[in-house]
Amino acid sequence: MKPMLEKPTRAKLPLKVRLAAPRGFCAGVERAIRTVEEALAMHGAPVYVRHEIVHNKHVVERLAAMGAVFVDELSQAPDDRPVIFSAHGAPRAAHAEAAARNLITIDATCPLVLKVHNEARRHAAARRHIYLVGHANHPEVVGAMGQVAEDAITLVSSVSDVAALEDRNGPKAYITQTTLSVDDARTIIAALKVKFPAIAGPRKQDICYATTNRQNAVKATAPGVDLFVVIGSQTSSNSLRLVEVATSAGAKCAMLIEDADAFDADALKGVSVIGLSAGASAPEHLVEGFLKLLTELRLLTIETIETASENIVFNTPLKLAS
Repeated sequence: MKPMLEKPTRAKLPLKVRLAAPRGFCAGVERAIRTVEEALAMHGAPVYVRHEIVHNKHVVERLAAMGAVFVDELSQAPDDRPVIFSAHGAPRAAHAEAAARNLITIDATCPLVLKVHNEARRHAAARRHIYLVGHANHPEVVGAMGQVAEDAITLVSSVSDVAALEDRNGPKAYITQTTLSVDDARTIIAALKVKFPAIAGPRKQDICYATTNRQNAVKATAPGVDLFVVIGSQTSSNSLRLVEVATSAGAKCAMLIEDADAFDADALKGVSVIGLSAGASAPEHLVEGFLKLLTELRLLTIETIETASENIVFNTPLKLAS
């Protein structure tokens, strides 16, 4: 009888991973998550949250397991439990509804989003018509537009939107969503300035530091990459923008995945260099999980491309401060 021969194992192909930094959680997301955790510790479960605290199912599911209840409308929250406003901000009508019901409210709106809200109210008080550069129906845009009267603000999402605008009498101003593509926003703002030369703008750009930093890191990482993977939610504006940036910066292909389980290994066919980043609401353990998956499939070498260092921390809302 011939001895059984072992089936030869297939040698792993090499794969170079270019890891973008900064990536993942920003200060506003960390503050929002910490707000829910501290509210649960202070008030006990359940604590209600208006909309997803941030756009990431892993974060939402973990907080839900701790006792957070996520609702679409305040009418779904009882009168005797705290309600947290998400990091994306809420229209003034939602705050007024909470006040009318004497709800215990905790505002986890990102301070950089609040800056945009304050700008909107300042321009409205000065009787300037406001043009908001942003994406329709995004929670942050809904919240920002809800800071002023409906006829005081107009949403523009593209250069063609700007071209279609009718001129109106009186002074004008623009504000922007914080999670836009920096390059796209710059183009739209330039078109607004051509159409309305006297239009007023923010003293400092509204697009947040974290969005800018993550896009710059992807721009530096993407050239020459066969496949660029961004880890984040399909509902996350900043994550979607990272995919667009990767493609425009030179990646042959780019995709957005929720986590390692959503990745099809067939996508690695013909890939020798892969880029990797994560949206501002994606926890780092999802990046680590994806790298673990890659080690099972390929022989990895990892290079980190760091373009900025972040050390910003936003304080917990005052109602939770000890």
